[in-house]
Amino acid sequence: MVKPFTCLLACVLLFCSFSFADNYPKNPNIDLQHYAFRIELSDQTDLIKCEATLDVQYTGAGVTVLRLDLVKTSEKSGNKGMTVSTVTSNGNALKFVHENDVLLITLPAPSVAQQRSRYTITYTGIPAGGLKIGNNKYGDRTFFSDNWPDKGRNWLPMVDHPYDKATCEFMVTAPAHYQVVSNGLKVEETDQANGTRITHWRQGVPIATWLYVLGVARFAVHYVDQFDNKSIETWVYYQDRDKGFYDFAEPTKKVLAYYSDQIGPFAYEKLANIQSNSVSGGMEAASAILYSENSVVGDRNERWRNVVIHEIAHQWFGNAVTEYDWDDVWLSEGFATYFTLLFIEHEYGKEAFMKGLASSKKTVDAFHLKNPNYRIVHDHLNDMNLVTSSHTYQKGSWILHMLRGVMGTENFWKGIRAYYHKYQNRNATTDDFREEMELASGLDLKDFFDQWLYKSGALQISGTWQYSKKNNEVTVSLKQIQKDGSLFKMPVQVAVYYSDREQPIMHTLLLNDRTAVLKIATDAEPDKVILDPDSWVLMDAMFSKK
Repeated sequence: MVKPFTCLLACVLLFCSFSFADNYPKNPNIDLQHYAFRIELSDQTDLIKCEATLDVQYTGAGVTVLRLDLVKTSEKSGNKGMTVSTVTSNGNALKFVHENDVLLITLPAPSVAQQRSRYTITYTGIPAGGLKIGNNKYGDRTFFSDNWPDKGRNWLPMVDHPYDKATCEFMVTAPAHYQVVSNGLKVEETDQANGTRITHWRQGVPIATWLYVLGVARFAVHYVDQFDNKSIETWVYYQDRDKGFYDFAEPTKKVLAYYSDQIGPFAYEKLANIQSNSVSGGMEAASAILYSENSVVGDRNERWRNVVIHEIAHQWFGNAVTEYDWDDVWLSEGFATYFTLLFIEHEYGKEAFMKGLASSKKTVDAFHLKNPNYRIVHDHLNDMNLVTSSHTYQKGSWILHMLRGVMGTENFWKGIRAYYHKYQNRNATTDDFREEMELASGLDLKDFFDQWLYKSGALQISGTWQYSKKNNEVTVSLKQIQKDGSLFKMPVQVAVYYSDREQPIMHTLLLNDRTAVLKIATDAEPDKVILDPDSWVLMDAMFSKK
């Protein structure tokens, strides 16, 4: 068990409020409840024919227009995009405007509070993105979604932002030589006389729309196992059957069990690992994870094993608990990165965990050199290509690790479980997470979150230790030497080693100013003194005997 630094964490910084730039036009009076997509696919054309039925609840009165994201066909995109033909509700045609990749539907009457309405949109087009239609590495035609972060609007009318979660279903008509996979459970598969097949998948748990997934290909399908009476499945190209079945058989069930035990219940109806050509690494779509087509190699190598662990971790963080704003995307990526390491520690040992932490630190350091002003909770989302960075992943992971050090492991897990329980299948903010961790630990963590998440900078330490026989004490002196003006307030462990003792004596020095001094009473000269021996603080430290 890790000893917490609780009583030594000073709370002297003022927590600042920042105005961030996730400017998506949210409407709290409109709550999408369910999307049903009927889609026809063909081998003769990339044109898709679609009908979308949306169930909407109006949580407030006076709404006159339903706003949806949908990329419109244009010459600029090579005549790709979607063209809407009709919008109806209860059989009645509704007026709509489809411009600037936004579909505005005029309601027949202003909404009343708690009103439930259903709308059906018919449209066609060639996706400009979001759904990749083309040949895979074997030259076979495939259809795979690629909605991250806001590309679902290229082929689906939706509120294309994580704040509005909804259930979904896909009813796909495609040539019968294809198999179709999507979120949730398969509820129908019917071959038709004209050589097509209808496949119907339904996701009964609300998720963010960028997590909606569709894969259409000639698959080899392996029903690997069950976890909590839920199917664990592998979907790979038929040419990769043997390699894919071998690769994905491990460690999925172990990962599901670990996170379920440590965090809370797995939220979804199944877990499918799917080979695709629409992603370059992994994409954590809820219940149906997409992996690069090059991920299947048949040797269960460490690299792709860790990708599998990372994407399954997302089923808890990012999927079940989803950031309310893109500015808080670290709640997804930082969490999945750290919880990957936690499973690695559990399954493969502390050395593998520490190796992962060290690797992450190298990435953090390299990114900081090029981007010294970058902060985790960011404000640069005019370009959605910048929604994530290595800091979102690796530094976010380190922040969770440091938080665990500050709180103590027991309180850390207590807070994680409470956070998941409260926000499962909902949205959360960084402040929501902080509040749960404060309740679990009894600490005021505003300073910690402020300096590591809302500000830039990197902690750099120069320090010495010296023994005084006259005073029977060891003096540890530390100085923050970062040149950007930042100042960190963190507890740092100091380990004092003696030759006649098996274990070091642990002390804690609190950095609360530019310089800090710790005096340790001792009746003998130590063999050595080590700063942060268990690597709980993200810093560069030069520390030696004076």
